[in-house]
Amino acid sequence: MNPLSESDFSISESIKSYPTFASMGLKDKLLKGIYAYGFEKPSLIQQKTIKQIIHGRDVIAQAQSGTGKTATFSIGTLQNILPEIRQIQVLILAPTRELAVQIHHVISSLSDYLSVRCVVCCGGRNNTIQMARELDKGVHVVVGTPGRVLELLRQGNIRLGKLRSLVLDEADEMLNRGLRDQLEEIYRRLPSRISSDNKKSLDCQIVIVSATMPAEHLELFQNFTSNPVRVLVPKDELTLAGLQQFYIDVGSEEWKCEALNDLFSSVCVSQTVVFVNTRRKVEWLASQLAREGFTVAAAHGDLDQTQRESVMKQFRSGECRILISSDMWARGIDVQTVGLVVNFDLPMNNISEYLHRIGRSARFGRTGLAVSFIANAEERKQLLEICNYYQIAIPPAPARLDKMLVTNNSVQESKTVNRLSKSNANNSHPTKDHLHQTVGQSKRKKKKHKKKNKKRVNIVN
Repeated sequence: MNPLSESDFSISESIKSYPTFASMGLKDKLLKGIYAYGFEKPSLIQQKTIKQIIHGRDVIAQAQSGTGKTATFSIGTLQNILPEIRQIQVLILAPTRELAVQIHHVISSLSDYLSVRCVVCCGGRNNTIQMARELDKGVHVVVGTPGRVLELLRQGNIRLGKLRSLVLDEADEMLNRGLRDQLEEIYRRLPSRISSDNKKSLDCQIVIVSATMPAEHLELFQNFTSNPVRVLVPKDELTLAGLQQFYIDVGSEEWKCEALNDLFSSVCVSQTVVFVNTRRKVEWLASQLAREGFTVAAAHGDLDQTQRESVMKQFRSGECRILISSDMWARGIDVQTVGLVVNFDLPMNNISEYLHRIGRSARFGRTGLAVSFIANAEERKQLLEICNYYQIAIPPAPARLDKMLVTNNSVQESKTVNRLSKSNANNSHPTKDHLHQTVGQSKRKKKKHKKKNKKRVNIVN
């Protein structure tokens, strides 16, 4: 896929681009933090949007995963913070505790050389009394989930008198999770002023960012903002530059584990995220892979906060190279070394989750690979719907997947793919006719599996 260009963005007005971080007029200590974090050149959305946030404009920004949306609002809001005022100047809301913790990590890293204090407030992380104590010490940035932030607002622990910016990250997901009432109450508590003509207006800016922005959500968020700058990517552009996408028709659910083993023996990557659709299957698949000798971590919504942080620490450090995850974590996994994403199950309830899943790879200009398994008519239909929705072609996996994965500076060395279906290589994209053809191919492939004494595995749902 080609990198996004200027023409890929729908922008509400003429906006100047800033091709380097140095050209944005940022504080020296903030620049130092940006470079120390590993950023060298701003992404296109950063070139367009950071300066608008610094100018105090309301912003509605949509771009795909991995393009640096978090850094966009983090850099813009950090530039405007007055360190000498130890009161909340930036409030960032996220739909999940995992994403809130990740944003807190980015803010803390970028502000490493600034005298800026950031705390995270979300359910399951410490208790309310401890959070209140942290807030009483004086903080500049609060990152949290709407429910916990609203609770602390009602109790008077969070005070917004000096607030300069409210950021809604993954705004569409907050609405999908039924958090609209909480968002509206927080919105009503924002500082406001009365103009000379007796009209009430907010005294802080609103920044709304997301990877997807359905029309019904966009209308609501435009009501939250005043004359916003809108930087939107049409949904048919929501695919990742540097990420190659393929599918493997395994023929039957019970052959998915064997296909996953084949894939791992064929492609050499530093770290992999495997997505499944249920908590039970997360634990089951992690157990299956552990028996095969893989280092595996399991992530799902039933883990408590201590367990979640332990899992992510293991994965970030490389102690575990494979993370099995549910969609609960799809937007909170930000590990730059992820080279492969596997949809063991396709997302069946929400097509937009496909984008968030595969966006765990090919982050910040890196390259990566996304492979989806299909095993039945329902998954074949869903794959076609994903292709139609994003107007993309997802081809079948070629016979030499090891040639597909190229890192920034070198080609990954990997084993030859001996066991993936070579017949897939002759097809270019998933059409209905092709998907029907691959059923027969998969049946023939299963006979070969039997001859080699390979195991069928009963899948846990």
